Amino acid sequence: MYMVYWTVIEEDASVAHGKSFDSDDMASALKFMEELRTRQRAGERLCFVTMASENPHSVGPPGVADPSPDYNWKKRRK
Repeated sequence: MYMVYWTVIEEDASVAHGKSFDSDDMASALKFMEELRTRQRAGERLCFVTMASENPHSVGPPGVADPSPDYNWKKRRK
């Protein structure tokens, strides 16, 4: 899944927004971000346009974690 986040400055307050996109629809998320940035360049009070993703097929848990006990990677040395 992809999430696009942006902030709108309204009077003296910042209002955060977000919109989700399906995991197979990165193109739409990028297009939406470009639309937001185009509005920003035109003078609208938008900032912090960014995207985050979460891969549902990831081989490990998200974030930092210790490797599983069966993980046996070794660096090759010559």
